Amino acid sequence: MTTAAVIIAVLGTLLAAALTAAEAAINRMSRVRAEELAAEGRVGASSLSTIMADPAPHLATLAFLRIIAETAVAVLITVLVMGMTETTEAAVLISIAVLAVITFVVVGVSPRTLGRQHFDTTARLAAPTTRVLRIVLGPIARGLVALGNAVTPGRGYREGPFQSESELRDLLDQASERQMIEDDEREMLDSVFELGDTVAREVMVPRIDMVTLDADEPLRKAMSLFLRTGISRMPVVGEDSDDVRGLLYFKDVVERVTADPEGAALPVTVLMRPMTFVPESKPVDDLLREMQRQQQHFAIVVDEYGGTAGLVTIEDILEEIVGEIADEHDRDEPGIEPMPGGGYRVPASLNVHDMGDLFDIDLEETEVDTVGGLLTKALGRIPFAGDVASVAGLNLTAERMSGRRHRVATVLVTPHLPDPVVEEAAPIVTPAAVVAALSDAVIGPAASSGGTMTISDGVDEES
Repeated sequence: MTTAAVIIAVLGTLLAAALTAAEAAINRMSRVRAEELAAEGRVGASSLSTIMADPAPHLATLAFLRIIAETAVAVLITVLVMGMTETTEAAVLISIAVLAVITFVVVGVSPRTLGRQHFDTTARLAAPTTRVLRIVLGPIARGLVALGNAVTPGRGYREGPFQSESELRDLLDQASERQMIEDDEREMLDSVFELGDTVAREVMVPRIDMVTLDADEPLRKAMSLFLRTGISRMPVVGEDSDDVRGLLYFKDVVERVTADPEGAALPVTVLMRPMTFVPESKPVDDLLREMQRQQQHFAIVVDEYGGTAGLVTIEDILEEIVGEIADEHDRDEPGIEPMPGGGYRVPASLNVHDMGDLFDIDLEETEVDTVGGLLTKALGRIPFAGDVASVAGLNLTAERMSGRRHRVATVLVTPHLPDPVVEEAAPIVTPAAVVAALSDAVIGPAASSGGTMTISDGVDEES
């Protein structure tokens, strides 16, 4: 009995280690790599491609069988130790110590490391057996996963938590560390992941930077404004920017004015197209898909009160992924420049949290997004060149104005230094003050009696 138990425990340990290595290798394997191995005709690559097409249920089966093997080993080792010791307490402690070493080293660390290091070979060799186990034990594993989801708060995973965004990010980290992808490619992929956490308000052109056309303006003036600004689409507004009535395209104006020169006097409303409105809290990834589906490149962002918060274009969304896209009409924006005496010169459009990172300060600001907006909020009015305000231990100084709206372009940000302590100067002691002090000490202050005192030949005369 003892010999059989030892043999079964050893076999169970080896089986658990093999299953752990197979799990690690399949987790490390990619669908593209599996297809490459299948194209090369490698052994087991065909089964591996089938597994990678739907890896979650196969990983659930491997995990289920591994847990059974580990449990069997734990029971057998406990029984063997109890037969060799006199007390239950000693048997329990020894069993825990032995199982900790076996589970951590033999079943955990070593096979997982080998599986990840040699994932090509390990995954190919394990694939045919994994396919068979999936067919035989798959229903049991799915039932246990369903039971686990039922007792887990929130929404569970249909096939178990064996794949997630964090695992994909880990693969990106490894690819970047091994220089399989460039740093800018890695940043682009990270931007794609973060796109779902970004809302329209964060990428829009703010309302104060919008270039708009009044609804009663003629096409001639619209043509002039298009040529002067270099943009191709422009919102048409009524009373103010909250009254957006449509969207005017430069190509429509050119086509109409070229075909009919007298049409240049017509109002812009004759050519404007319907405008799309989106809430400022709309996720950017959903907005991008919606724009692609509706073949729209332009939308007005509205706030919670229905007013115009800004505008967003497909270009703004793409810049969140690939970085700044500049053309011949874009002006170079000032960058972040360190100042010789400490502090930075920053563009007024810089995000307040990015400014806080420069000084290792966590700015809890929800009402404004930019440094220029923060300065305006602190002043309580539109800032002009030379205006200074203190926010969170920083001095913000409006430096340069630009644009046809004459708005702040750059802001000087410096740490706020405490005012120097001015020590009061000691009073100047004169001979008359010394005589007066001595007289007060000898006969008391003369001012209290209302008289005068003179000193002559050592005799005091009071009158």
